Amino acid sequence: MMQIPCPWCGPRNEVEFHYGGQAGVSYPADPQAVSDVDWAHFLFYRANPKGMFTERWQHRAGCRRWFTIRRDTTTHEIRRDEDEAVTR
Repeated sequence: MMQIPCPWCGPRNEVEFHYGGQAGVSYPADPQAVSDVDWAHFLFYRANPKGMFTERWQHRAGCRRWFTIRRDTTTHEIRRDEDEAVTR
């Protein structure tokens, strides 16, 4: 089981959290002007890297707040920055 460090509640089991997807995805500035193809790309296409990935999570069973973490998709190691490993 993966331990996710909530910035407000501390480390908790992954079952308490909701995965929010890739972090940093911006909503289109003018959604009415976006083509169907571009809208589908915005909704359904996300990066799926092997290695470090920035993600959004919500502590659904705790404080209910959203936060961003960096997680290695191969080892599930979670980092707050380049140097500090938080949990595995």
